[in-house]
Amino acid sequence: MSLTLQFIPYSRIEDLTSYQRIDLLLDLVKNDQILVLEGRLRSEEEAELIQQTMASIDKKFTGIELSVVYPEKKNVDFFRRLHQQLVNIILGDRRGLTIIGPANIVKEIKQDPEKIQLFTKEKRKR
Repeated sequence: MSLTLQFIPYSRIEDLTSYQRIDLLLDLVKNDQILVLEGRLRSEEEAELIQQTMASIDKKFTGIELSVVYPEKKNVDFFRRLHQQLVNIILGDRRGLTIIGPANIVKEIKQDPEKIQLFTKEKRKR
């Protein structure tokens, strides 16, 4: 069994419509790829992705696992927080990573402030 991780830079999806983003991400996950997306989807896009996923579930596609990792640091000084807020305003608050994988492969995604752990399960033959 091979495992495919695909990194998607934000620049790859920034010019797409919400529908196109969701369609692209869902198509890749349906092809058994685990995605590491630079940035995050907007909350409405996440909700739509989950809705589209639920509508797509069948014997071959059992859903997705999704986790968003935020790069927040505790005890940041005032000027650093101000800088982060300005960057968020300019760039649209897309800091972080989004991990999306097919539920038939990704067992669990655990995160804490210092690491991300992605646990997989053996893929069943279709």
